[in-house]
Amino acid sequence: MSLPFSSPPSTAKTPLTPFKVAVPQVKLTELETLLKLAKFAPHTYENSQTNRRYGVGTDWLVTMRDLWLRSYSWRATEDRMNSFPHFTTDVDGVNIHFVGLFSQKADAVPVLLIHGWPGSFLEFLPILQKFKEEYTPETLPFHLIVPSLPGYAFSSGPPLERDFGTGDVAAILDQLMKDLGFGSGYVAQGGDIGSRIARHLGVDHESCKAVHVNVVFMRRPDNMTDDNLNAFEIQGIEHFQKFGAFGSGYAMEHGTRPSTIGHVVSSSPIALLAWVGEKFLEWVDDPLASDDILESVTLYWLTETFPRAIYTYRQNYPPPPIPASNDPRWYIHKPFGYSSFPMEIARLPRSWIETTGDLVFYEQHQKGGHFAALERPEELKTDISKFIEQVWPGIVGAK
Repeated sequence: MSLPFSSPPSTAKTPLTPFKVAVPQVKLTELETLLKLAKFAPHTYENSQTNRRYGVGTDWLVTMRDLWLRSYSWRATEDRMNSFPHFTTDVDGVNIHFVGLFSQKADAVPVLLIHGWPGSFLEFLPILQKFKEEYTPETLPFHLIVPSLPGYAFSSGPPLERDFGTGDVAAILDQLMKDLGFGSGYVAQGGDIGSRIARHLGVDHESCKAVHVNVVFMRRPDNMTDDNLNAFEIQGIEHFQKFGAFGSGYAMEHGTRPSTIGHVVSSSPIALLAWVGEKFLEWVDDPLASDDILESVTLYWLTETFPRAIYTYRQNYPPPPIPASNDPRWYIHKPFGYSSFPMEIARLPRSWIETTGDLVFYEQHQKGGHFAALERPEELKTDISKFIEQVWPGIVGAK
């Protein structure tokens, strides 16, 4: 029996293969064995700190390893995943996995929800769950499409014979939406790397009619001072500067030595837990539940996501003369929305964000961090809905 919300529109132009998450037991047994055999680093001054000044500490890693072995259940995660409709489809030679909630409403708005690193489609499941609880397939106002980016989770990796970046990802996702029958128009939403892909879609792809993001990575716009900024906005700039000075070493490694770090982190699930888990500790407002962290790390491990997924960082090294968001080439000349969360690593002033697109929607929240869809699903769901309700009638009227 098919799940609710699993019937694609009749305008879909490509065959979709229903997909069920079912990891072979042999992979889970191997993971358990590796966790039991895992060797931890000797105690040092740095890894004995409890404030994560120098990264994750040994005590946290040991505790999480024990939870991973004794209480976390991947099969329970699979059951939760499989309560949503999953599909795979070929897009220009890349097998794309996505979770989709399809509406039966004739005027439902297609919405593309784009994750980043170290995220995955898992980030958006809390939002999808809220939509499922609020609507039926007959009343859902949106088609909600959450792809696994190429190289992530159950999508195949980028091609091995050529370079591949965010522009290539955007082209594939745009084609995916066209293949699903949404070529006449859709809205793109993204955080982290997903925000950059959404910008590509808004600028370079006609079918993308509006863009909403929850982060913009940029430098101070030319000729802009802090004179008119309030203390909260200045604090956000300082937070981003601190991240650049003390928290961005991982990005340099991804961008300059992706092969090396790919081998290192793929060698042990504890290495992956340390490298990825640190971000789920540092980039959030309120602490995430241990199971939320472990299910993301386990998904990465079982699907060998990490080495396949860090290719987009190479575009930033050497650093371009003008960051993409500051470059007039990437100004969004379409309805542009922004949701600001206080512990976002790049919580930058509205006056800065306004220089990167036709900003028509802005919401400042009191709680939340970098993983907004996971941390504050109700707030982000509301913002996306409000943004679309504000801009879509004009888009439809302009057709």
